[in-house]
Amino acid sequence: MGTATIPEVHRVGGLIGAEIRGLDLTREYPDATYEAVWQALSEHGVIFFRDQHLTAEHRESFARRFGEIRTTQQLRKEPDQTRNVGESWHVDMTCFDEPPVATILFAEECPAYGGDTLWAGMGPAFESMSEGLKATLTGIRAVHANVRKLGLSYAQTSPPEPSIAEYDAAEGALHPCVTRIPETGRSVLYVNPEYTTRFEGWTRRESLPLLRYLFDHGSKAEFVTRFTWMPGSIAFWDNRQVWHMAVNDYHGMRRVMNRILLAGTKPLPA
Repeated sequence: MGTATIPEVHRVGGLIGAEIRGLDLTREYPDATYEAVWQALSEHGVIFFRDQHLTAEHRESFARRFGEIRTTQQLRKEPDQTRNVGESWHVDMTCFDEPPVATILFAEECPAYGGDTLWAGMGPAFESMSEGLKATLTGIRAVHANVRKLGLSYAQTSPPEPSIAEYDAAEGALHPCVTRIPETGRSVLYVNPEYTTRFEGWTRRESLPLLRYLFDHGSKAEFVTRFTWMPGSIAFWDNRQVWHMAVNDYHGMRRVMNRILLAGTKPLPA
């Protein structure tokens, strides 16, 4: 494979996000090339590629350079469907003890307009907090549970909001509220609106004021970057340090994406 090609990394947001240029992902590169891609991911939280028209074999070959594939799925929204998978802020599968470390999304068919995806960086979100709040969060864990039983569904109506009692009774993974990215040593906020239900040893009602503050804080505009898809676009994000949300503003049009989740390990406490 010869000398490693070092990709060009171009920042696309003030605090998170970068576009990777100079690679043809239908080719195989030396390990150093993929190490540079992973380093860019670890530093920027989410990275983007353009004009990469890959077969299923190419997609899986690329993903395997970064770890074990946990799942592969096609996310398809048809013109007659009104709900959109991932239309609120979340992190993939934090209700598991070992959530996927990263997600790769490959655009196959895009609407004529709309259908962007947003990411919010939990590194800068944590760093902007007061020292007192940082210290409080660093010392506690939170329950992550799939209370609303969400899945890859395009149901026409939203599921009802569970009761306080259902949230209190829900069992799920316990994760530190502040975790560490081993490649960079960065501390990040590790809660998210979809799966974080309450703090360990706290009730849902006791937890809600602080959780709501954290969810509002994490979605501030300065922590967010936005990506407009075209066929052949790829977004590759680090689930350890970003939230994401798919904007549902393209009713009557089709959107087809191919998703690969990379297997992860238990989040590391800060």
